[in-house]
Amino acid sequence: MSYSPYPQWQPWQQGHGVPQPWAGQGVPSMLASHADRERAVDVLRAGYGEGRLEKPEFDRRVARAYAARTVGELALLVADLPQGPAAHAGHPVPAVPAVFLPAPRARVNGKAVASAVCGGLCLVTLGLTGIPAVILGHAARAEISRTGEAGDGLALTGLALGWLANGVWAVVMMLSFALALAFG
Repeated sequence: MSYSPYPQWQPWQQGHGVPQPWAGQGVPSMLASHADRERAVDVLRAGYGEGRLEKPEFDRRVARAYAARTVGELALLVADLPQGPAAHAGHPVPAVPAVFLPAPRARVNGKAVASAVCGGLCLVTLGLTGIPAVILGHAARAEISRTGEAGDGLALTGLALGWLANGVWAVVMMLSFALALAFG
């Protein structure tokens, strides 16, 4: 018995459980793309993995899928296999329980981010952004407590750095004023 890469049925034979072309897949004579061939091979792999195909038949069909020229040839190779998950008639698909859904993330308050940025820039600007950091930090904490947004840590960081910079400026100004009075 000789080995044939083609199945025992032929596309022109009707009936007897012979797979028929996909319905609604465009023109069967349309040339197949690489993506079409890969999709057909994926369907074949799934069928083989589920035990619907035996290894020799799977190998023959994969070889024919890669050699197929038209979409109709690919359709015939996978016509007797499920095309993926399909809803069963009469059985509604249950919704995903809320436990398995991703938790919604709270939006980060923009003023808190700006306060942290201004507080961080206090080191570079020699404390000039300290006052905006404090103002934005207090405004952000008020909004966060009212709206439930995220970013309280950012607002506290901006407040701490802003007050530290303002304190350093206050000490520098008092020392310079005292020195001016003492030596002035």
